[in-house]
Amino acid sequence: MNDPAGANNDPAGTSDPAGAGPGRHVRVVLVDDHRMFRTGVQAEIGQTERTGVEVVGEAADVDQAVTVITATRPEVVLLDVHLPGGGGVEVLRRCAPLMADAEQPVRFLALSVSDAAEDVIGVIRGGARGYVTKTITGTDLVDSVFRVQDGDAVFSPRLAGFVLDAFASTDAPPVDEDLDRLTQREREVLRLIARGYAYKEIAKQLFISVKTVESHVSAVLRKLQLSNRHELTRWATARRLV
Repeated sequence: MNDPAGANNDPAGTSDPAGAGPGRHVRVVLVDDHRMFRTGVQAEIGQTERTGVEVVGEAADVDQAVTVITATRPEVVLLDVHLPGGGGVEVLRRCAPLMADAEQPVRFLALSVSDAAEDVIGVIRGGARGYVTKTITGTDLVDSVFRVQDGDAVFSPRLAGFVLDAFASTDAPPVDEDLDRLTQREREVLRLIARGYAYKEIAKQLFISVKTVESHVSAVLRKLQLSNRHELTRWATARRLV
């Protein structure tokens, strides 16, 4: 597992995050399907007296996330991109009214191991205020949380470039409406099917059951109006998703 909190960079836990000035406080929900990772982040940034961050809830999948976020109304949600139940994009879609609340907006900061352009663009398009990878140090993560609370956009340095390219370039590729119909998990299954993986291999790689894989494949075929996995492979290859 990546070091979520940068403990090696601050073994004594003594450095003060730049964003956590005197009296600053932010309420945060952690959304990640790996319990050990949530525990590590909580231990590093959730020391409220030192960091100003109060972790008010945790969730491991989309349904839990929406329930916890709605109940606690945090200022910032640290959101993983790949989650059971539809991924971070689905959480953003279902929490859109909370993000749009003028008086008490809930803001999202993606925190993921993935640095794939499509993952970054997907959650930013969905309404997240930034995207940082799990190699970030604890101090920088706390600073990022406070910046997002203030309404700033925050990105890991390498990711900012292609976000700007995608949204500001005149020759940026158009939105693929067919692809946007798919949830994040359906896209993962689609990509693995197109690469020739068997259902059992996909289930093992994504930590889901074979029956769930079959359900995702059926949903993808239905949404894309395709008949079988061979057509699906051609469709994915034509869009350079393989």
